[in-house]
Amino acid sequence: MSRIDQALTEFREMDELADLDSPVHRFPASVKLLLTVLYIMTVLSFDKYNLSGLFLMILFPLFFFQLSGIPVSKCFYKLRYVLPLVMAVGILNPLFDRTPLLQLGSLTVSGGWISMLTLMMKGVFSLMASFLLVASSGISAICAALRRMHVPSVIVTLLLLTYRYITLMGEEVSVMTNAYHLRAPEQKGIEYSAWGSFLGQLLLRSMDRADDIYQAMLLRGYDGRFHYVEEKRAGWKQWLTGLLIAALIVLCRYYNVTELLGRLFVR
Repeated sequence: MSRIDQALTEFREMDELADLDSPVHRFPASVKLLLTVLYIMTVLSFDKYNLSGLFLMILFPLFFFQLSGIPVSKCFYKLRYVLPLVMAVGILNPLFDRTPLLQLGSLTVSGGWISMLTLMMKGVFSLMASFLLVASSGISAICAALRRMHVPSVIVTLLLLTYRYITLMGEEVSVMTNAYHLRAPEQKGIEYSAWGSFLGQLLLRSMDRADDIYQAMLLRGYDGRFHYVEEKRAGWKQWLTGLLIAALIVLCRYYNVTELLGRLFVR
C-alpha cells in the first residue's frame, strides 16, 4: 500500500471512530463543541511558568478518551506529523530565557525550560481535545452544531465539503501516481521535471471531478443550502453535565489543585 492510500485509509477511519457507541459518542455535539472550545481557551490562558497547574489539565482528555473507548495511542499516531511541529514552537526558549526559576538539588532550571514545556503541553492538550471532538462526533454532527450556533451557512458548508472531498483529491493523486510509476517503474518518486505537469493535470482532473459532483448535487435538488445531519437536541441532563464539567475546568484554572493536594499530603 502506498503512502497516499495509507493516508486515505487513516482518514476514513475517523468516520469509523465516530460510529462507535459510548457515553461520549451519545453526548450532543453542541455541548461537546462548547466544552472543547472552553477547554482549549482555558489551557491557552495558563501562565507560561505555571507548569504544575497546567499539568492537571491532561486529566480531562485522558478521562474522556477512556470513557469513549478511543485509545489515546490512536490520537498520537494520527497526529504524528503535527505533534513535532507543535512541540517545536518553544524549543528556543531556553536560549532566550535563562532566568533561574527552580532549584532541584544542584541542578538549576531556568524559566526557558519551564516555558518550553508549558508551550508543548498546551499544544498537545489542545490537539488531544480537538481530535476527541472530531473522533467522537463526526464532521456532520459538528457542522450541524455550528449551524445551531448561527455560524454562517457558507462557512459551515465550505468546512464540511472540504473535509468530505479531501478523500476525492487523494484518490486522484493516487491514480496519477500509480499511472506515473507504471510508466517509470524504476523510479522511487516523481522527477522534479515532471512536477509542473503533474500538478497541472491534478488541477484539471480535480476541476472536472468537482464539476461532476456539483452537477450531481443539482440533480438531487441542491439549492445553495446544505441539509446537515439531524443533531440530537441536548436535554437538561446533558446541559447540567456540561455545566459541571465546565465548572471543573474553570476551577482547575483559577485554583492550583496540584499544589493544594501536595500541601495537604505534606501536612
